[in-house]
Amino acid sequence: MKKFDLSRLNAIIVPLIAGGLGLLVGAVMLLALGANPLDAYAAMVQGAFGSPNAFADTLVKACPLLFVGIGTCIAYRCGVINIGGEGQIVMGAIAATAIGLTFQDAPAIFLVPLGLFAGFLGGAFWGGLAGVLKVKFRVNEVLSTIMLNSIAGFFMVFLLTGPIIDPTTADNAIKIPQTQRLPLDTDLWRWIPTRFHGGILLGVVLAILAYILLWRTTIGYRIRAVGANPRASRYAGINVERYQLLAFLLSGALAGLGGAVELLGVTHRLFSDGSAHGFTGNAGFNGIVAALFGGLHPIGTIPASVLFGALLVGANQLQRTIQVPSAFVVTLDGLIVVFVVASQIWAQRRSVKRVDAETK
Repeated sequence: MKKFDLSRLNAIIVPLIAGGLGLLVGAVMLLALGANPLDAYAAMVQGAFGSPNAFADTLVKACPLLFVGIGTCIAYRCGVINIGGEGQIVMGAIAATAIGLTFQDAPAIFLVPLGLFAGFLGGAFWGGLAGVLKVKFRVNEVLSTIMLNSIAGFFMVFLLTGPIIDPTTADNAIKIPQTQRLPLDTDLWRWIPTRFHGGILLGVVLAILAYILLWRTTIGYRIRAVGANPRASRYAGINVERYQLLAFLLSGALAGLGGAVELLGVTHRLFSDGSAHGFTGNAGFNGIVAALFGGLHPIGTIPASVLFGALLVGANQLQRTIQVPSAFVVTLDGLIVVFVVASQIWAQRRSVKRVDAETK
């Protein structure tokens, strides 16, 4: 029991140490740039949590990371890698936009749930493509999901410059109906900053449901069994390919739902700068890092997503206050990513060595 508790404690401490090391290296870089690291990081904290609106911005930034992170946890527990969050976010947003354009005069009570459900299905479809390529044709999922990201981005550009082009605007964008927006400054949220929207609460609920699915249901047990040892699972009668495909469907669906939430709750329009990144803001990749920081556990992904949301929002304040180059903000984010991923690799290798030592 003590070893079990220690391993769970390490799953929390190791990512925190890794993130701290990333910030430490960032502090050295700030000194080289002639800035005071304490003032710089204080500006980041102030920018992310210094006011109700700042905290709301942090939660808004954390929201898509949380959806992608939950999906990443499910995929990882099944032993598959989903790098396709960017494309799945885009496809979810496209599906939600299609609902808004098709039923423009429908009431909000119909448009909002249907738009979210369409986003869920759009992401599931895009994630399912990668799943089919893996289980049927043995295509490496890392390669397929990255290529599907590009395809989704180009598909969005094609739609915005052709089939759903808005002739009243000069940019590549299309607005959704007013009635399709998630609750923002309404009586329901009056005690919360105005940028807060219901999608954030939905993400927390889904994280809890994902935990219940993985650790409290037979399906979740089989997903984790396949991830732990596919050969033993197949020998035990589990259809490995079926559960790998299911993991891709669920992972893609959650990312697609995140795209729909971003559309309905934040941007209120589908737009592109020529790539998926213009709409997603790299949430498809940052969500993976948030999942790693959260120990690849759905519940742990909640605070991890808020932390990375704070980093993204606070970095903007850092740039404005300390006047450091914008490249430093990207570098700092990358440093934390490198240290967090390295810590996960180290923890996995250490776990394998410990198991080998115990079996000898």
